[in-house]
Amino acid sequence: MSNHYYSEKPTVESDRKKWSFMLKGHNFTFQSDRGVFSKNEVDFGSRLLIDSFSLSEVDGDILDVGCGYGPIGLSVAKHYDRHVDMIDINERAIELAKDNATLNSIKNVEIFQSNLFEKIKEGRKYAAILTNPPIRAGKVVVHSIFKESFTHLVERGELWIVIQKKQGAPSTIELLEGLFSEVEVVVKKKGYYIIKAKKS
Repeated sequence: MSNHYYSEKPTVESDRKKWSFMLKGHNFTFQSDRGVFSKNEVDFGSRLLIDSFSLSEVDGDILDVGCGYGPIGLSVAKHYDRHVDMIDINERAIELAKDNATLNSIKNVEIFQSNLFEKIKEGRKYAAILTNPPIRAGKVVVHSIFKESFTHLVERGELWIVIQKKQGAPSTIELLEGLFSEVEVVVKKKGYYIIKAKKS
């Protein structure tokens, strides 16, 4: 199967759509397509993560893991004017995210294809990492994102996650508490949890 949103090369026929959406007080125009996650609108989980995220005073860049067509990384880059790296395994998603950065005149981003953290430069660390993890890719993949995020955060850096209770929010909290010094549920809404884990 190569038509999941976590496929490297989706083979489903392209059918791009364009729409406008307000995120963090900014109006965006997005293009999306078949073969990427939530192709028709900015999904509720991503919106909740974007709205809930607040940047700490820790210096450093931001990373969006599993960026899809770009709503999380691009809205954070525009709102905070901090450099954001955006990665996804899906080449169609990466192409869309680059086009959406151009469409919205956002230049403080670097968007590149990467299977999880594979293409992140060795020793590269971030002040914050955000992820709406690819649940359908399976627990091994999702948990590896959380574990690898820990090693890619600076001291006092933060990992921000959106995950539904039914998709494993309680076990995610348990896993994070074994890695991070501080784990907090920032928001619970409609079965979605926004979880912040701080490294110290």
